[in-house]
Amino acid sequence: MALSPQWLDELRARVTLSGVISRTTRLTKAGREFKACCPFHNEKSPSFTVNDEKGFYHCFGCGAHGDVIRWMTDQRGLAFMDAIKELASEAGMEVPAPDPRAAEAAHKRDTLHDVMQAAQDWFVESLHGPGGAAARAYLDKRGITEHAAAQFGFGYAPEDRQAMKAALARFPEDMLIEAGLRIKVDDRDPYDRFRGRLMLPIRDTRGRVIAFGGRILDSANKDAPKYLNSPDTPLFDKGRTLYNLHNAAPAARQSGRLIVVEGYMDVVALAAAGIVECVAPMGTALTETQIELLWRQVESPVLCFDGDAAGQRAAMRAIGRALPMLKPAHSLRIATLPSGLDPDDLVKRDGAKAMEALIEGACSLVDTLWLAERDAMPLATPEDKAGLKARLLTHIEAIAEPDIKALYRRDLLDNYSAFAFPQRQERREFRRGVPLPARPSPRNAERLRRASQGGARDGLSAAVLAGFVRWPDEISRHADTLARTRGLDPRFGLLLDCCDAAVAVENADLPTILADNGVIAPEPREYAGLRFGFLGENASRSDAAAELSQAVGILVERPALELALAEATSRFEFDLSDEAYAEQQRLLKRKLEFERRLVHMASSRAAAEQAS
Repeated sequence: MALSPQWLDELRARVTLSGVISRTTRLTKAGREFKACCPFHNEKSPSFTVNDEKGFYHCFGCGAHGDVIRWMTDQRGLAFMDAIKELASEAGMEVPAPDPRAAEAAHKRDTLHDVMQAAQDWFVESLHGPGGAAARAYLDKRGITEHAAAQFGFGYAPEDRQAMKAALARFPEDMLIEAGLRIKVDDRDPYDRFRGRLMLPIRDTRGRVIAFGGRILDSANKDAPKYLNSPDTPLFDKGRTLYNLHNAAPAARQSGRLIVVEGYMDVVALAAAGIVECVAPMGTALTETQIELLWRQVESPVLCFDGDAAGQRAAMRAIGRALPMLKPAHSLRIATLPSGLDPDDLVKRDGAKAMEALIEGACSLVDTLWLAERDAMPLATPEDKAGLKARLLTHIEAIAEPDIKALYRRDLLDNYSAFAFPQRQERREFRRGVPLPARPSPRNAERLRRASQGGARDGLSAAVLAGFVRWPDEISRHADTLARTRGLDPRFGLLLDCCDAAVAVENADLPTILADNGVIAPEPREYAGLRFGFLGENASRSDAAAELSQAVGILVERPALELALAEATSRFEFDLSDEAYAEQQRLLKRKLEFERRLVHMASSRAAAEQAS
């Protein structure tokens, strides 16, 4: 009976692996996993782990590894179909009826595996034969030892267009064509796909040969591609395959890291340097399926691409595909090689430690995104800077997970604000006994005029301003936060201009200093009836500091929330979709919760005063 991969995946998803294993093995919770003494070999300390999120168990002692089906067959001793039937009954699923066509397709796949293994054996034999001298010389030149060549299965495809047909004569030619080893064009005689190339087998997660990659050895043949991969076949889908995953996955589960490089020769070079947790895509941009494959092994794989323009484009394409897929605790990190160097060059020039340091210092996805867009083009004019913001917002909108989307918005727009609106370098200092100008400067006068016209002078802003007048020692604690926040009442900027955060200001001095510079201390009527504890006559310094910090936190959070709500409302007006409406309503709900927090903070203080 042939069961589709989709049906088997659903079966695995419906059954909790730890629940099945715990029936016969005592498990102990350890973070996001479970641990136990391995049931496959005798041990005193636990090295057996069970991960429900990734759906596998693994023993670091004996190497036992598998999913819930493998557990039933290997540990329980059930036949495959008996294991399937028992798990399906538990999951409430019906086992599909036998499908003759599916069975035939499965048999064909098994037969094609035989063809591919036979081809691999022939390529290896050809490498060590008289015709493989050029290929062996290339391996020597690249520093690939005989051990490494045998480990990765290097071989050689002779130049003869009909050599494979003769070597694999026991298989029908139609099978060689279906396996991607021979090419048939129109009515002409078929011919070998790989000729005069150093060959590498591409294997599936079970270690079976499913395709090949070949590097040309004749540098004079400029018309032929440097690297050539098998086409998609019943065994091989280049968008769903990662080279060397069958070797890298067990090592990654032990080290907690997985590195993606551009090509399979990079994988070989890093393995020779002792970095064995490496995979490579099949000559194309990293696909969504390949990203999911990476996340099944580790939560934050490292993309290590060349520092040239092509490598950076590949990194940005991967980031673009990953953004809609981001989920809590799962991301990518980016390590960029020096321009003009591939991993082999770096290791040979600076040693394996240099490569290790590069991987260890890999940049987060959000930081890479910011740096790439910031440096993508000149930013000399306001229009250029506005274009940068538009590009950043486009990336943010691609993220589906709401919490991650909000955090990316905050980080990227914070970076943008710091870049587009740099903090003033000049800061007027106040020292006791050195008066500031008695009249505000024209710039300050204009800021005060805008403040008097706008709605920035609301109850919370006025209360916090009055709180700083009441407790000037607190200004230094919040100066940096206020300076970075856009959209605040302009009087906060004047307050910071008047008071050097490094010098304490006496309570009695501050109102005079502010008045001399045109800043009038807020009156109670501006608070819209809200009563704040840090303004109370009997408030203690510690309580006032804590409540003032809480008020400042709400104050600086509000502009970002209001901006996001305004943008979501604008999008909904032009895009009457369910998604746009849901985002607008979510932000509106957050704003209402925000306002309730403010009222609660003030009203609770008022109630406490009445009770006393």
